[in-house]
Amino acid sequence: MINYFKLWRLLEKRGYQRKDIVRLAGISESTYRKLLASEAVRMDVLQRICVALSVDVGDICSLRA
Repeated sequence: MINYFKLWRLLEKRGYQRKDIVRLAGISESTYRKLLASEAVRMDVLQRICVALSVDVGDICSLRA
């Protein structure tokens, strides 16, 4: 299972709300809901988030067995 806790913590640390990732990375509302539910999203979505926040993919998510 994928976990986006690191993303939410990073956004909070930078003064953003969770919803701001939609605007910052240009993702859809449905993708945002998948992130909230810790569901898998496409790699290009993770890439857009990483580029928008200037971080690596490991900085925004983790995998749990």
